[in-house]
Amino acid sequence: MSNSDFTPRDNFGSKFGIVAAAAGSAVGLGNIWKFPYVAGQNGGGAFLVVYLLFIIAIGLPVMLSEFSIGRRAQRNAIGSFKKLAPGKPWYLVGVMGVAAAFLILSFYSAVAGWTLEYVAKSVTNAFAEKNETELNNMFGSFISGTWRPLFWQFIFMILTAWIVVAGVKKGIEKYTKILMPLLVVMIIILCIRSVTLPGSGEGLAFLFRPDFSALSADAVLSALGQAFFSLSLGMGTLITYGSYIGKNDNLTGTVLHVSAADTIIAILAGVAIFPAVFAFGIDPGEGPGLVFITLPNIFQQMPGGYFFALLFFILLAVAALTSSISVLEVVVAYFVEELNLTRRRATILAASMITVLGVFCTLSFGIMSDVSIFGLVFFDLMDFTASNLLLPLGGFFIVMFVGWFLGAGPSRKEISNEGILKLGYFPVFIFLVRFVAPFAIALVFIYGLGLIRF
Repeated sequence: MSNSDFTPRDNFGSKFGIVAAAAGSAVGLGNIWKFPYVAGQNGGGAFLVVYLLFIIAIGLPVMLSEFSIGRRAQRNAIGSFKKLAPGKPWYLVGVMGVAAAFLILSFYSAVAGWTLEYVAKSVTNAFAEKNETELNNMFGSFISGTWRPLFWQFIFMILTAWIVVAGVKKGIEKYTKILMPLLVVMIIILCIRSVTLPGSGEGLAFLFRPDFSALSADAVLSALGQAFFSLSLGMGTLITYGSYIGKNDNLTGTVLHVSAADTIIAILAGVAIFPAVFAFGIDPGEGPGLVFITLPNIFQQMPGGYFFALLFFILLAVAALTSSISVLEVVVAYFVEELNLTRRRATILAASMITVLGVFCTLSFGIMSDVSIFGLVFFDLMDFTASNLLLPLGGFFIVMFVGWFLGAGPSRKEISNEGILKLGYFPVFIFLVRFVAPFAIALVFIYGLGLIRF
């Protein structure tokens, strides 16, 4: 008997809490760190248009599928499939989700630790009077170190575990209802400052004026992958969060709100970054160093740069935290309900195991940089395994499960709250889930493995 069979299940307490928590899961470093430089490398506005189309056509149906699985089963990512498909191997989809969450948080916490280091650097004004070469050396010296990157990674994991151990309502919901509005306010302030810089108009034109001649087939698949991963699809997070949603709540409305919040924040990140990049003559396709090297260089050149640098890196840290608590919850929920552990013990065990794995990810930029497996350092191996294998495979089988195994009848019943809600869009949803989403996700999977290039 699982723990959830005799312990009252914790649930979200309000509609805003549901949206804040689920949006917090989706809104992370992928929106604020990754989206701007990926868009910059792939044509700006044209990439944004394709990205938005994929959010609508693929992201929404897959998210709704995950929420419906979790709420229907009222279990964790693995337990949901065991309950809905007893005696069948569908539970392996949940296993992939839990494994993906475990691997993702191991390397995600390393990058999140960098954001805390840069908050500290912003406080001490460490960027002052340094050119881009010196900032590049500063970043390289930090991530190749040992104790300082590990220290910040441990601090970040302790913060994450501290929120998760408090439970769904008193921990995850309580803090995301504070952190998400804070995140929105900070990013809007940064946007206002960015668009008021001299020469910022070029950056806005780059982001919002599509040039489809600059859009390659590889860029289209990159947009599809970014849309898929930015919504936290395929890793068990939304199944787990779906299990905490009340039976009377409107799943479709929740999906629309979460997707809108995630997309708006990704676009606002572009508005905050691209005008500043163009105002100071920086290449928008600068790559991952855009955030930790190029932006500190920009901040120190603009009036009020000290304040805006501090605000930006706090923003990054908050975004990382809202995502990390949802990823840790996937593993904790599994430990609680399937292994009969208390939430405190489950959280401590899960966080400790992930942190141990995360140590190898952090050190792969330093003393373990010469250690490779299949030609990849440990950080890149965890990233590749989760992002290129487990997430697309998980997403693929989730839509196959909803579209073909559960079928239209049970899916309609769950999403319509037992027939109470009108679902005029349902034929489109089931078509997308059965045919379009599996094909698109298969493309992402094959592309991610490097088997196709254009």
